[in-house]
Amino acid sequence: MDRRTLEDMTSPVIREAEISRAARRQSSNQRASADETWSGSKAVRGHTAQRTPGSLLRQQMTPQPWNTRPPDVSAIIGSAGRSPHLMQTPGRLRDISVLSNMDDGAYTAAFSPQWAGGFTSFDSPSFTEDITLSAVMMREEDPGESATMSLYQEFLNSFQKFPSSEVFDLIGDYESMCHEQVNLLKKIVNRVTPGQQKFSKTASVLWLLRQEMVTWRLIASLYRDRIQSALEDENMFEVAAPNASEKMIMDKLFERDSLVRQSQLVVDWLESIAKDDVGDFSENIEFYAKAVYWENTLHALKQRGFSALGSSRPLVSELDPDAPIRQKLPLDDLDREDDIRLLKYLFALIRAGMTDEAQRLCKRCGQAWRAATLEGWKLYHDPNINGGGELQPVQGNPHRCVWKACCWRMADDEQFSRYERAIYATLSGNLKQLLPVCETWEDTVWAYFRVMVDSLVEQEIKASFIFSSEDDELPREYLEANWTLESVFEELQATDKTRVLEENKEHYHIIQKFIILGDVDGLMEEFSEWLSKKKSLLLGHLLRFMTHLILFFRTLGLQTKEEVSVEVLKTYIQRLVKEKHITLIAFYVSHLPQDLGISQYAEFLENVTEAEQRHQCLELAKEAGLDIAAITKTVVENIRRRDGGELAPHDIVPAMDSAINEEDRARIDVIDWLVFDPAQRAEALKQSNAIIRTFLESKKHDAAKEVFAKIPQDSIAEIYSQWEEQGMDSALPAEDDNAIREHLCIRAYLEAHEAFSEWFKHMNSPPQKPVLVENATFTEKVAYEHKEKKYEMDYGTWKNHLDVLTVDVKEKIYNVLLFVDGGWMVDVRDDAEEDTERKQQMERLRSLCLPMMCFLLHTVLHNTKQYQDCLRLADVISSENQKLYKVFSKSELKKVLQKLRESSLMLLDMQLDPLGYDVQP
Repeated sequence: MDRRTLEDMTSPVIREAEISRAARRQSSNQRASADETWSGSKAVRGHTAQRTPGSLLRQQMTPQPWNTRPPDVSAIIGSAGRSPHLMQTPGRLRDISVLSNMDDGAYTAAFSPQWAGGFTSFDSPSFTEDITLSAVMMREEDPGESATMSLYQEFLNSFQKFPSSEVFDLIGDYESMCHEQVNLLKKIVNRVTPGQQKFSKTASVLWLLRQEMVTWRLIASLYRDRIQSALEDENMFEVAAPNASEKMIMDKLFERDSLVRQSQLVVDWLESIAKDDVGDFSENIEFYAKAVYWENTLHALKQRGFSALGSSRPLVSELDPDAPIRQKLPLDDLDREDDIRLLKYLFALIRAGMTDEAQRLCKRCGQAWRAATLEGWKLYHDPNINGGGELQPVQGNPHRCVWKACCWRMADDEQFSRYERAIYATLSGNLKQLLPVCETWEDTVWAYFRVMVDSLVEQEIKASFIFSSEDDELPREYLEANWTLESVFEELQATDKTRVLEENKEHYHIIQKFIILGDVDGLMEEFSEWLSKKKSLLLGHLLRFMTHLILFFRTLGLQTKEEVSVEVLKTYIQRLVKEKHITLIAFYVSHLPQDLGISQYAEFLENVTEAEQRHQCLELAKEAGLDIAAITKTVVENIRRRDGGELAPHDIVPAMDSAINEEDRARIDVIDWLVFDPAQRAEALKQSNAIIRTFLESKKHDAAKEVFAKIPQDSIAEIYSQWEEQGMDSALPAEDDNAIREHLCIRAYLEAHEAFSEWFKHMNSPPQKPVLVENATFTEKVAYEHKEKKYEMDYGTWKNHLDVLTVDVKEKIYNVLLFVDGGWMVDVRDDAEEDTERKQQMERLRSLCLPMMCFLLHTVLHNTKQYQDCLRLADVISSENQKLYKVFSKSELKKVLQKLRESSLMLLDMQLDPLGYDVQP
């Protein structure tokens, strides 16, 4: 047991055990009740909580609730009696900066992780919620990223739900969604044993989402005012009248000066963040002092009076508030520790804009005099100065200038503790004494902006009064300071605090800085730098925020650097594709330039293989207003133009078709994109023709057949029907006409190839003639006779079928060789747009396929002993109608002649002349 605990138990004033236990029990019950209220309710848009004054100068300049419309300036400023509202959000992941430098270990114990983490230790979640969280934690090592995946869809739904006229309601919804996720992640993180490294990524996501949440809050607050300012002429506001009070002067200043007004909004924003972190902690120290302050010192002094052997340790002999400073003697150790703790709490409350709560705490701890010292900041205003009926109470401090000068001197006095000096530095605008207790970026920015607003208001008041007292004047550098937003952040860059310098570089703090400055171009440059250097390191949630921030700027009509905006959208789309957020992609693609959007969505669709998903993706693209026809065309062209390897050389002997690989399968299936919509049948024909040409060049006939089978049989009729529905009396466009002819050419070739394959298979599978073994027995001879009869029947059947197949294959090959109107794979319309690649490919196919068809036909005729028909092939090849001889190479012509010679020799063996005619005697 440490010394502090022992003294707590033995103090005769308030350390009596029963009282301490009762106080602790009451404090615990109150805190648990408050925490249960937090854990049992979810943040929803429009829910607000009462808030104490956001500024020591101006109570009314606080961010507005989400469910209000953009107000005018008077609504932002408000009336003196109105209580502002702010959304309460949970505490932040990082240590609370204003409480991070506790002077004793007792405070560290009091400020335990149970409530520092945002009231999670005392949460009373439902049984189902506990089971759900436990299940998540059991399934995953670090579930933060997956637990927040719903934000991607929720942000899209929210953007689509709100019209552009309700853009600030949309921003409020963004903040609300982040708030819910922050609560969820905090419950996950706080279920981990302290000191464990588990869920480190979840903690990082928690910090990012909390920063995003407060950034949306800042954006809503500042841009609401900026939009309203743009709609109003700030010159229309009058300067305060000569007899105006301090409060009236300040009100007029806020009405006409956007710098002061928006700087105050920044102060309110930073105080709202601090308020999220502070929580309700006054009960932690209430049992140390109820109605008497410095009770332990009082007890020690009384003991000395009763005992001559009292402690020889020097203590103050008087207990007025100034005694320790005046006598330069210490208080009792316990009282000094209580004072340190109390002052730190008080500064935390003032940092959170909770001045009323700070005064209440002082009174409850027996230091009403200290509460009075926190009252003098209020601007003086006498509502009765212009006469009127019923008298109204006077507001503020008529001697505020004297009070403020005293506060400044107290802040400079090193005899006071650092937090007491910081409290009075805040009240008087003494930046030099305020900065030492500001350890984080947020605290430091708050200090600068708080003092800047205080200084600008003070300058305005001094300039408005004709006379002013020379007594108790504040320093000239304070009254004459030339404040700008840029100078504040320049000072932040020049600070000697390592932590602040590091936090200057954090993504969200950089974003917040440019939002405060209103420098959209500077923010876009930062985005560009992040994407160029750390694209792979940017978390998905940060990219989501960047994307929706750009969409927000576009909604407001703000000019952004188009190339950067496009790059951010592209990167976010790529992340969505990588993480398989299929239903979200089309919407964000629709915000890209049209050509880029087509290529981006086509690139995504290339990897979508399931038919149901393809339908879904096209429906989503249609809803998003994308050009479906252009996208599907691009998908097909991208896939069919992939490198398919070197073309295999053709041979006169029919070779086995190459196997269909994965790349071939992708090319085959890609045609499905074009057959969903009947309006794309012409494009489907063109693309299928192109893919089939590639397969035929590679002698992948099975693959070509599969592609051809995907084209609906009514496609040609559908094309003509659509053309007629458009009211067109002229012929089809040349491209469509040529595509139809090419489709028919391909069909003729594939039918001929299929017929030959069937003939070839049947030709090489004749029935086997039975053989009679030597010295056969009678039984074997009888069996042989039966087999021979069956063979003759089978052979007759086989021969008849072969004759039918032979006629069929002859007809179909001749359909290719003698294709009408110029020949096979020859366009009849020359007024189409020139396609060099297609033209060259068709010429190669003629050179490849037509000689092959001739060789196949000769094989059929020669093997069926139609030698005379074989020789007629020479007439077909040499005919000037089709000019087939032009597609033969010299070696191929030589082989043709060799084949014809073989057929001629067979005719000679049949006692016929070389051409197959009877020999004349």
